[in-house]
Amino acid sequence: MRIQKSYQNEQSKGILYVVPTPIGNLDDITIRALKILEEADVVLAEDTRNTGKLLHHFELKKKMISYHEHNRMERQEQVMDMLKQGQLLALVSDAGMPGISDPGFELIHEIISEDLTVVVLPGANAALTALVGSGLPTDHFYFSGFLPRKKKDREEIFARLRTMETTIIFYESPHRIQETIQDLAANFGDRNVSIAREITKRYEEYIRGTLEEVAGWLAENPLKGECCIVMEAIKQENESSWWQHLTLKEHVEQLMEREDCSSKDAIKKVAKERDVPKREVYSTYHLK
Repeated sequence: MRIQKSYQNEQSKGILYVVPTPIGNLDDITIRALKILEEADVVLAEDTRNTGKLLHHFELKKKMISYHEHNRMERQEQVMDMLKQGQLLALVSDAGMPGISDPGFELIHEIISEDLTVVVLPGANAALTALVGSGLPTDHFYFSGFLPRKKKDREEIFARLRTMETTIIFYESPHRIQETIQDLAANFGDRNVSIAREITKRYEEYIRGTLEEVAGWLAENPLKGECCIVMEAIKQENESSWWQHLTLKEHVEQLMEREDCSSKDAIKKVAKERDVPKREVYSTYHLK
């Protein structure tokens, strides 16, 4: 067990500051974020060109080094050395909170594991903004991030999410949004959904409706800009048939997990719930 007390003195050295940047509207930068960027010895940027534009806008001239998916391993040791030398570093992503769906998470993890100091600033985040703007319940939610491209991997994730009793959030690119909404409609039924695109920018837009309605709308109205999908949880009235989109094998496995029962008992209950012969469920479950 380790307890870290973050230094609150902004002049302290040997600290990695995680600095959220605007996701669209530059006015969303915080005063504290600007102060840290100004005082930092080095800014770690996902893309130095994008961050360079941000710094230029606020008239900040800072040394930058890139930290992204393709150089993260070689950069980690360099960052550790700079922190141990007492430097103040600011980690930023292209937009929003570093560490969310980007390799900043791994750097933060490594720094904490070395008992070095990480201080996270609050700020802009697309997922939470889209969640609040969706009009769907916000008391419990699950952030799934970007869905994988491979169909098999997507289906595995869908199987885990189908019975989740929380609002679910996804990130998606405009090139895949139509396909993804169609996949969600096919796997989750006609749930309510909200798509937020170009959040905080000039053409910010929310598209709300059922999955089927939104899928039909997207077929005639292609979207541009990064998107955030917010989908409602399983409807309570469907709880008695929560398994309706599962295969027989998935139904048995999830019932065993939900009720902590044996495969024998689960097979018997699945057969009863689906009104199918028990031998059919048994043979399907044990099929290799």
